Amino acid sequence: MADQPTKTTQASLNKKAATKTAYKPAGVSATGRKARSFAVRLWAVRHSRALEWFYARFANAFLMLHPMWRTLGYERAEAPVKFVEKHVKGFLFDCRMCGQCVLSSTGMSCPMNCPKQLRNGPCGGVRANGHCEVEPDMPCVWVQAWSGAQKMEGRDNILTVQKPVDQSLRETSSWLRVTAVAAAEREAAANQGAAQ
Repeated sequence: MADQPTKTTQASLNKKAATKTAYKPAGVSATGRKARSFAVRLWAVRHSRALEWFYARFANAFLMLHPMWRTLGYERAEAPVKFVEKHVKGFLFDCRMCGQCVLSSTGMSCPMNCPKQLRNGPCGGVRANGHCEVEPDMPCVWVQAWSGAQKMEGRDNILTVQKPVDQSLRETSSWLRVTAVAAAEREAAANQGAAQ
């Protein structure tokens, strides 16, 4: 039996041509995420109902502060609120600060953690073990979203079709934006009621 010739592929040529160094990235996956952050994100999904309850009260408290935000100026409040939001949501949800938070609709699993940044469900490449096709060590964001949504009172919110990400809102506070929108809607309803 004759030896079969080895196929030369572009990948094998690239590997041979790559400069050899002693440097090896420590504990970093292909896209820079660490397995430790997965553990906290999975905890948030497992406790999605409690986090939903807490966020509803937090949003109401933030809305009650609307007169202060308006007097102070939403623009001036942006930097300190964004700092707190980024660190709190960054720790709990590995938040990417898209400025259009949909955690209450996605079972406390941030869709921006999907390497493809899909906002309306999983791609067709979810692995049999429920992990991501791009990052095999990461649980699929949307498998987790479905699991978390089933524990929440607003479980049907996951069926709401999300708009594409508005990149102009990136690195802004979704807490302040949601508060300003809710306050405007409340004032419009009060004005309409007074007019009737």
